[in-house]
Amino acid sequence: MKEITLKQFDGYTYVEGGVCAAKGFKASGVYCGIKNSAKPDGNEPKAHKNDIAMMLSDRVCSAAAVYTQNKVKGAPITVTKANLEKTGGKARAVIVNSGNANTGNADGIEKAMQMCSLTAEALGIQPQEVIVASTGVIGQPLNIDAVKSAIKPLAEGLSYTGNAEAATAIMTTDTVKKEVAVQFCIGSKVCRIGGMGKGSGMIHPNMATTLNFITTDCAVSADMLQKALSEVVKVTYNCLSVDGDQSTNDMVCVMANGMAENDEIEADGEDFEVFKKALYIVMMNITRMLAKDGEGATKLLECTVTGAESDDSAIVIAKSVICSSLFKAAMFGEDANCGRILCAVGYADAQFDIADVDVYLSSAAGKLMVCEKGSQLAFSEEKAAQILAEDEIYIDISVGNGSGKATAYGCDLTYDYVKINGDYRT
Repeated sequence: MKEITLKQFDGYTYVEGGVCAAKGFKASGVYCGIKNSAKPDGNEPKAHKNDIAMMLSDRVCSAAAVYTQNKVKGAPITVTKANLEKTGGKARAVIVNSGNANTGNADGIEKAMQMCSLTAEALGIQPQEVIVASTGVIGQPLNIDAVKSAIKPLAEGLSYTGNAEAATAIMTTDTVKKEVAVQFCIGSKVCRIGGMGKGSGMIHPNMATTLNFITTDCAVSADMLQKALSEVVKVTYNCLSVDGDQSTNDMVCVMANGMAENDEIEADGEDFEVFKKALYIVMMNITRMLAKDGEGATKLLECTVTGAESDDSAIVIAKSVICSSLFKAAMFGEDANCGRILCAVGYADAQFDIADVDVYLSSAAGKLMVCEKGSQLAFSEEKAAQILAEDEIYIDISVGNGSGKATAYGCDLTYDYVKINGDYRT
């Protein structure tokens, strides 16, 4: 199991439930054959794993979303974006499938809209209140008949404990489902926020690297929800890279139904900061889960840069290291090759003096300084091997005395990455 160690934060408690942790949210997931029909040979899969999910809020929600910056965008993104614009940032439900991205198809928009209409009819809501998403094979027509066959069982199966079925349904090459939820207080009201994510390959900044759905019972206006999401995604999902390939269907959406009955957050202030930190905790931990479950990966890599002239500069440097194929390969080989790190730091588009650069490698097995003032140090290869044998590796880089700080997330590059992607479609 590729489980991560959840980071602890004062005032925030981890709870079970994923997207169903917050009051008033139901979810379900079933298998309908989309994954099978997305394969050119049409052979039956070894096991019928959920491939379509539905979510519903008891109340209309404030909603916000961010999308891929790839010029080739999946049809569901176009439709979801239009729906949220029509409603002024309101939504009630989500319909999402895996196995087929519904991208690069002449009838893609029509079928994405059909998914919304079918969902709305089954739930007694308006089509524009539905967020639609898809992930999987690109350029393969979506089997809308399979979707139609799933709508009734999905609607009938909606449950306040259905989060695991939904989280499983959005997986493609993922090996584990990814869910996180936390509880916190706004004034005297107890609030919860939870999320689920999917993604193992085609993950690279910027925005939004994978499909992610987040729900909360905290009352937040659509504008402030969008503000919080845009700010948090910059330091979480946008600092994540598995393979340097940016997907066409990436989306993160947040829905807030207000059922915690706190005073609605409509402006900056203490309540907004408390909520934004809760959102950060959920998104940061899912980001780490996505990195650790990268295609073929054996290690989670976290690179933290401090002392930069700004946070933006720190982000650029940290991303440069995490995205380096040579560094990622060295981590797979458990080789403490500081030259790989310094090389990636050096070509980052940021201002610093290499003579100020210090590098540490650490894990549950200990911590080791491998570079000081831009030069590699003599160190114990035996100790380094022990540190790099762990499955969560931390790279701490200081580049000066500035206030800028950032963390980027990634994974090692293994033989299995090529094997997985060599026959992904077939």
